[in-house]
Amino acid sequence: MFSKYKPTWMVDAIYKITPAQLKNLGIKAVLTDLDNTLIAWNNPDGTEELLDWILEMRNAGIPVVVVSNNSSERVARAIDKFELTYVARALKPLAVGMNRAKKMLNLSDDEIVMIGDQIMTDIRAANRSGIRSILVKPIIETDSWKTRFNRFWERKIMAYLLAHNPDMGWRGGIE
Repeated sequence: MFSKYKPTWMVDAIYKITPAQLKNLGIKAVLTDLDNTLIAWNNPDGTEELLDWILEMRNAGIPVVVVSNNSSERVARAIDKFELTYVARALKPLAVGMNRAKKMLNLSDDEIVMIGDQIMTDIRAANRSGIRSILVKPIIETDSWKTRFNRFWERKIMAYLLAHNPDMGWRGGIE
């Protein structure tokens, strides 16, 4: 019933996903949500851990592309110091932004993964676009007003998914 919201993997935090794990699964590029996945929605500075993770991906030759529903101005301002490419106004849960990012990367669907903290937008868009997905726990427990409505429904959908998919559970990586 809710399989269109089911992530491929569930990982505690984006920082626990390593280049070796990705390469072992044939993944050559990462698409990622911005708010509460890469950075706290209310603190665009990021953390040292984030900077280390981005550098680790860059050194491994794995491009990281931010796919966000935010405006171009908001995304650019938030990730400027990280030197990442992005797709703004992605229209998640539709596949529009995912497809734009996939076209930029010129890779097959099985070589790309989407990482996000919301099943109703990030995971649903990944599933619609035919790529694998990683659900991560939100960086902070609070959300912007735009996200609070989705979180209510997400709790119900996640309860269903967890009850009907015993293989689902939080892990420390994707292997």
